[in-house]
Amino acid sequence: MKVSISTAILLTFLIGIVLTAMAQQPGSKAGPSKSVMPLAEGLDAARSEAATPPMPLSHALDKARAEKTRVDAEEIDGSSGHEGDAEERDGQEHGPGLGARLPWWSVLPFIGILLSIAILPLLTPSLWHHHFGKISAGWALALGVPFVAGYGFEGLQEIIHIYLIDYIPFIILLFGLFTAAGGIVVRGTLRGTPAVNTVLLAIGTIIASWIGTTGAAMLLIRPVIRANKHRRSQVHVIVFFIFLVANIGGSLTPLGDPPLFLGFLHQVPFFWTTSHMLLPMAFVSVLLLMLFFGLDTMLTRREKNGGRAPDEGDQRVPLGVAGIHNLLFLGGIVAAVLMSGTVELGAIHVTEHVHWELQNILRDLIILVMALLSWVTTRKTLRQENGFTWFPIKEVAYLFAGIFMTIVPALAILRAGADGTAAPLIEVVDSPPLYFWVTGALSSFLDNAPTYLTFFNTALGQFGVDENMVRTMLGYVAGTAANPQFVELLTAISCGAVFMGANTYIGNAPNFMVKSIAEENEIKMPSFFGYMLWSGMILIPLFVVVTLVFFR
Repeated sequence: MKVSISTAILLTFLIGIVLTAMAQQPGSKAGPSKSVMPLAEGLDAARSEAATPPMPLSHALDKARAEKTRVDAEEIDGSSGHEGDAEERDGQEHGPGLGARLPWWSVLPFIGILLSIAILPLLTPSLWHHHFGKISAGWALALGVPFVAGYGFEGLQEIIHIYLIDYIPFIILLFGLFTAAGGIVVRGTLRGTPAVNTVLLAIGTIIASWIGTTGAAMLLIRPVIRANKHRRSQVHVIVFFIFLVANIGGSLTPLGDPPLFLGFLHQVPFFWTTSHMLLPMAFVSVLLLMLFFGLDTMLTRREKNGGRAPDEGDQRVPLGVAGIHNLLFLGGIVAAVLMSGTVELGAIHVTEHVHWELQNILRDLIILVMALLSWVTTRKTLRQENGFTWFPIKEVAYLFAGIFMTIVPALAILRAGADGTAAPLIEVVDSPPLYFWVTGALSSFLDNAPTYLTFFNTALGQFGVDENMVRTMLGYVAGTAANPQFVELLTAISCGAVFMGANTYIGNAPNFMVKSIAEENEIKMPSFFGYMLWSGMILIPLFVVVTLVFFR
């Protein structure tokens, strides 16, 4: 077995070397990036927002705040809005122009790790279970070592940025929420009937907009699993939980999902998302809840005689909650995230293009303190009653360490906009349906925050304005009326980025964590492609209907 693992890592390492060597050949895209767009400044903003795979709110705040500070400084100097200045700034951002020089095949290691996650658990489950961390490390090295060898310090800065600014806060936030929510135990006779399950999903969908999709998912996943412990059919409950609580529920405020918070920091009013995404979100949520209730009712009837549900005569235990003090720590984590997006405390200049902001360091420290307090103040018997172990967070940390490394070229190409190999895709996006589907498709596999910001600025470019005009375009300036075309485009972008994170396990931060917790509780979740079959059969047709109703 050790030989097999070593061979796999060696092969992936060699693949990375070959790909990087091909990228460096004269025939590949190289040289300085060209300025071909009137919205160069908007794409510059997108460059500074490059981020990670599905991420929690904290990461979105980091670079959005840094970008906002840069734009404010440029406005004071009177230098913003000039293409020449935008080109000069290319050399001041981390990884200047790198996305414009990377060929499309540089994303193959990213595709490789996704295929490993999708296929290896099916082909060799024992190998995967015991060595998934090594396989993830193999793919990370296959990209990282030749990437630095080929692009030198420029490439190294990209890697430092992705781990220091993106990955570490990502894992710290998930760790904090996982620890605090794991200390809350819902006791009593809560049977997973179709009505009870539907109500639980509805509650999670509603609160996700106010405590974030990750917070809502970590808070409710264990009660939902326990309520359905007696059921033979449990997979559909978790799948719909991911659809609704971990994704679509975060549509109504900037607190719900990272892309919406980015919009808020780029002049979109706080309650604009509430008023303009309420109908699409309610439409999708109600249809999904109705579909779930019908499916759950049918499956309940099938298992009625063979299920393990308690008899009606069994003693019923009143509902109660233990470890409720952990809600204070969850609130502290949410407050720390909001703090990092609203205050500026300066920055540590790690390298010329990597700046570690002090408010973000403070946020991460507060989250770790909240997690420590939760662990110390919660009795171990409560966590044992909750079936709490560290494996889910360990699995997510190992796998996403590899994903974060291999996604660097894909995000660099995306933020290069019309200067990179994704230019043909970005340039044809000019209508609400295309904005909805292209933003959503990319958000299903890449980080939805930079995807949102790329098309947010592309939409502004269609009207020849920058983000200083956003409030005017949305009708939030006295004496002005909203531009209906821009409102429709922004609604399509927002819905695509939030809704379609549900299409894959890596589409949003809590998706994979929910899967891991469910599997730890002996629920046989679908494989990567198996889950995409669920989303393809349920969500994609529903999104087609959303397009016809809201974005024609």
